[in-house]
Amino acid sequence: MATDIGFVEYVCEQVAECGHVTNRKMFGEYMVYVNLKPLLLLCDNTVFIKKIEAVADLLADASCGFPYKGAKEHYILDIDDRDLSVEVVRALDKVTPLPKPKK
Repeated sequence: MATDIGFVEYVCEQVAECGHVTNRKMFGEYMVYVNLKPLLLLCDNTVFIKKIEAVADLLADASCGFPYKGAKEHYILDIDDRDLSVEVVRALDKVTPLPKPKK
């Protein structure tokens, strides 16, 4: 089951206060960018967060799962919890570098 555009728009609305939020369709699923940084992976109407130290404490009680076959385990973000979602995105934004420009 692919992620539907209504869910993508909902996720973007939930974290809109964090900065410039956009999304891009990738391989039938979506990546949500905040301030030009790829932060949230959306697969099967679920928000996945890469397991990194910057959000480990915030997501200590979160479920984990695999966004696609062959992927590493990710945290699953409860996007309905707006306060937590904003806090996680702000933490990710601080430590995630801008993507390198394509040549």
